[in-house]
Amino acid sequence: MGTPEFAVEPLKRLVEGGYNVVGCITMPDKEAGRGHHIQFSPVKEYALSQNIPLLQPEKLKDEQFLSDLRNWKADIQIVVAFRMLPEVVWNMPRLGTFNLHASLLPQYRGAAPINWAVVNGEKETGVTTFFLTHEIDTGKIIRQKKLVIGENDCVGDVHDRLMDMGADLVTETMDIILGGDVTTYEQKCFYKDERELKPAPKIFKETCRINWNQDVKTIHNFVRGFSPYPAAWCNLIDPQGNTIIVKIFETEKIESNHNQAIGSFKFDKKFIDIAVNDGYIRIKSLQIPGKKRLSTEEFLRGFKLTEEYKFE
Repeated sequence: MGTPEFAVEPLKRLVEGGYNVVGCITMPDKEAGRGHHIQFSPVKEYALSQNIPLLQPEKLKDEQFLSDLRNWKADIQIVVAFRMLPEVVWNMPRLGTFNLHASLLPQYRGAAPINWAVVNGEKETGVTTFFLTHEIDTGKIIRQKKLVIGENDCVGDVHDRLMDMGADLVTETMDIILGGDVTTYEQKCFYKDERELKPAPKIFKETCRINWNQDVKTIHNFVRGFSPYPAAWCNLIDPQGNTIIVKIFETEKIESNHNQAIGSFKFDKKFIDIAVNDGYIRIKSLQIPGKKRLSTEEFLRGFKLTEEYKFE
């Protein structure tokens, strides 16, 4: 059960590893773009290429869906980046249902664990497999693998490495379960106080707005945590007072003492430096509406930036 690209690699490893994948469940097709073309999920595209039976339920308690699911007689169900399942679904197979989550649980429970780990400046993250239970991301842990996060890694870099690591962990977990020797661990064993736990809530557009009043390190991590998607952004106000939304994908930290106003900037042919309270954020790549992502040097060759502009 899965939808995005992150879920395809574990499925691919199962198929290529000779496991008997009796079916896939993914989100219903949706319209995308100006032409309203029907878009298949990455999991559906892969399942069709392998002739794997497919279900795309609107509602997970729909009787027809539940009947079709029972008819597959699956021994185990694997969930990777899907939806919250009702008990009637996760409790169906005889060996249970396990989930692959892109964090070191119990930290970063929620919809966007990779993003928030990078935003918060974590030096490591990882992947966890655990058995599903009633409350989301709280079931007994089966296995974990750790991954180092570099100080300049963006969420796209971490996503891709975790995707490969997660695929390995799924097949490893399958072998453990099929071998009948599963040792699990309660998540409460990993913390003393729930206040220690960092959440990973769903991300919205306003979540990604840059606050120039924060320090260099915090803003740099914030940009990394949403790059390349959905992308951190700010407003650029032109001399006439018009607002241009600027997506920022890559930055450099410059820590220094200065007397410039927060949010003011200096620039040359190759750089834009935004003043923050303990230095400057150097913008290295960005995008404005209707244009593609550009390096700052490329952007400044085509955009007549002047000192009358303001970053907000």
